[in-house]
Amino acid sequence: MSRKNDPSAIPEPHALPVLYQEDFNKILDKHLMFVRGQRGGARAVLKYRNLSYLNFHNSNLSQADFTGSFFQGADLSFGIFRSACFFACDLRHADMSRADFTRSDLRGCYLAGADLTGADLTGADLREGKIMTNSRTGGLEDRKRLDAGNTAKTIFTGAKMVHCDLSGVMAKAADFTDADLKGALFRGAQMSGASFKGANISRGDFTGADISQADMRGTIRTGIVTFDADILGINTKGSIGEGETGERLDATPEELEQMLKNHTSWVSSAGKKGKRLDLSGYDLRDVINLHLYPLTAIKAIGANFVGQELRRANMQSAIFDKSDFRDCNLEYADLRGASLKESKFTRANMRGVNLSALAFKRDGAVRLKRPDLSGSSMRFSDLRSANLQDAVLMGVDLTSANLTGADLRGADLTGATLKGAKVDGVLLDGAKIDYGAL
Repeated sequence: MSRKNDPSAIPEPHALPVLYQEDFNKILDKHLMFVRGQRGGARAVLKYRNLSYLNFHNSNLSQADFTGSFFQGADLSFGIFRSACFFACDLRHADMSRADFTRSDLRGCYLAGADLTGADLTGADLREGKIMTNSRTGGLEDRKRLDAGNTAKTIFTGAKMVHCDLSGVMAKAADFTDADLKGALFRGAQMSGASFKGANISRGDFTGADISQADMRGTIRTGIVTFDADILGINTKGSIGEGETGERLDATPEELEQMLKNHTSWVSSAGKKGKRLDLSGYDLRDVINLHLYPLTAIKAIGANFVGQELRRANMQSAIFDKSDFRDCNLEYADLRGASLKESKFTRANMRGVNLSALAFKRDGAVRLKRPDLSGSSMRFSDLRSANLQDAVLMGVDLTSANLTGADLRGADLTGATLKGAKVDGVLLDGAKIDYGAL
């Protein structure tokens, strides 16, 4: 339990002074000067104010103090609130999607119905917290909230919540689908019926938590702690747990080097010498320095690469159908001409990745081998400045993906899902796409 300020000076929720947009904009201007270190700037301190329905969209309010304020229906989307204080704020039905709340203080916040889709809550503190006021009998009591009204669930879909502290929170039926919750703390949390479908909850601590009836289908849940937790009725179908998901690659570095040498010989001789490297069905999560090896034209159908470091890896013309690349770092990787049908790339860092067609010259003619990602999931992936020229993206799920500056010229996006995707500066000349989906 925490105390903030003098209880006798704290107004009741219904008596919070209203701040209007025009006045808020002036405060924001001063705060921006403060953030930039300019003379005349002033930190925004908006404690115990009614900020309902204000427009904070795309604003930078890092380090601002909003203690005890009321944000119902406010638009905080795409804003920057790093290390800001929202202690005991009422954020019901606020749009907090894709905003940056890194290391922010969200203790005791009321988030019913709030939309935190794609928000960054890395290192944020969402533990229980209370503001105390004087009671009529002269003692202290919990400060009352305004009438809760609609108790809609909170949406954390695709949120980045690495090492987030949610100890003791009340989040029954909350939606954490596809969220990144690595190393998060859920000690004593009440999360019965919550959805963690497709989320990464690896190394999460659920000690004493109620996660009964939770939907954990397809989650990555290695290393989680469930001591004294209520896990009755949880659904973990298709999840990655402590057991192996596929055959382990037990080859020593020397053996792997030889396998890759044979593979390189196979590639350079057009299959006449050596042997093609086939890692289909293998669990490759723990292979050290995998990105440093030549992976051109390898075969790895249904392989598990979850969380692998594959930055700048050479993977062109390879077959990775039905493989799992969730949470991988594929930044600037070369995947030209690769087959990636029905693969998973949720939350993957694919910034600057090369997924364009691979050109082959034969008998004076140029043949294009197009990368094929048909039916793959790229939800919440980072594809900024990615090269996807002539890529086959039929039926791909790009929900809330960041495609800023991506090159999609000539790509086939027939049937692709682009709900919530960020498409600023995307090149689409010659692309097959339903523009109504943007």
